[in-house]
Amino acid sequence: VRKDFLHKMTNKISKNHAVVVMEDLKVSNMSKSARGTKENPGRNVKAKSGLNRSILDQGWFEFRRQLEYKLKWRGGHLELVDPKHTSQKCCRCGHTESENRTIQAKFECKNCGHWENADINAAKNILAAGLAVFACGGYGVSQPMKQEPTMSRVQVSECA
Repeated sequence: VRKDFLHKMTNKISKNHAVVVMEDLKVSNMSKSARGTKENPGRNVKAKSGLNRSILDQGWFEFRRQLEYKLKWRGGHLELVDPKHTSQKCCRCGHTESENRTIQAKFECKNCGHWENADINAAKNILAAGLAVFACGGYGVSQPMKQEPTMSRVQVSECA
């Protein structure tokens, strides 16, 4: 059932979108054991093992693998971005602070007051980061940079 769902979903996405942006999630790091050692036992081991099972059951790696090959096959592109701070950064003003996310589902910027569902805010940040990479060939910069002079329209028309 899951494989069928993944095939249908990745097929639909790859047919309808030329560029797709996703977080570059490290599933193996997210699902590490919480057992610890004899000298330093882990905490909340049962809860962590349940979370690990849930993460692995979702098939995130397989979803990404299928989406990537289907997009390539159709001439599309999958852009992966670093998930760091995407859920704490305001998509309106760019302010990043852990207090912007006091509860799981709600995002409220302490700088500009913007609020919305935390997942939607994070998705907007992921999309913006991915489009910056796709358009500029690298991650966007957070500070102004000097723009090199280019040919004016007059110079271009003289060349033609």
